Amino acid sequence: MAAETWKAFVLGVVEGLTEFIPVSSTGHLILFGDAIEFHGELASTFEIFIQLGAILAVVYLYFSRFLSLLPTTQNNSKGGLAGFSGCIKLAVACLPAFVLGPLVHSSIKAYLFFPAPVAIALIAGGVVLIAVDRGDRNPSVLDVDSLSLKQCFGIGVCQCAALWPGVSRSGATIIGGMLLGLERKVAAEFSFLLAVPVMFAAVIYDLYKSRAAFESDDLLVFAIGFIVSFVTAIIAIRFFLKLLGSHTMQPFGYYRVVLGAVVLGLLFL
Repeated sequence: MAAETWKAFVLGVVEGLTEFIPVSSTGHLILFGDAIEFHGELASTFEIFIQLGAILAVVYLYFSRFLSLLPTTQNNSKGGLAGFSGCIKLAVACLPAFVLGPLVHSSIKAYLFFPAPVAIALIAGGVVLIAVDRGDRNPSVLDVDSLSLKQCFGIGVCQCAALWPGVSRSGATIIGGMLLGLERKVAAEFSFLLAVPVMFAAVIYDLYKSRAAFESDDLLVFAIGFIVSFVTAIIAIRFFLKLLGSHTMQPFGYYRVVLGAVVLGLLFL
């Protein structure tokens, strides 16, 4: 059990640090899980479960924003990303993933949850990051309340690329948002908010399908991973937002390319 709790701690750190930056948490969990020999049904269920900790970190940091989504009379009069209007915009952004995800879920699990497909996605996503975020854009959307329904739907379509493990959900939505006119930090904040309903639905769906693998003896391992991912996700989100205020995401792109190339090289050898 001591070995399992150590692995839970390591993977909790990996999940929390990588979930909301554009490097793919799922890809890193697959690679790290393979490296520390954390395999099987328990590992798959654990890697899904600890994402709830990262989701909770967003709710904690943006609690007032989520409260403003409640359809009260006061919030409905605000417009933007609040009240009924805000719920509709988030729902429109979630729709593509909610429709496509269940249709391809089994195929993705069967063919893409391995180091080689992850490495390919890391390299491809890194090249896109480097090419798109060069720091010379003139964004037209400077706060999340200015998002249109069309932009929300477009970001939701881009999010579907992250169904391929290694692409990065945050990377796909942030880059999609920037291409649709959002300022970099605004795109990141909307990506965080969008993550909560999308990831929550995906995690619950995955946990339901994997429920047979969970046993009461595994409770400590799951609790450690959950708490560690929650704490590290808070740190990572705050650091990432501060970084985006003065830097592009190109360093993450180069990191992805190098990591993907190293993984492919090791697999080839």
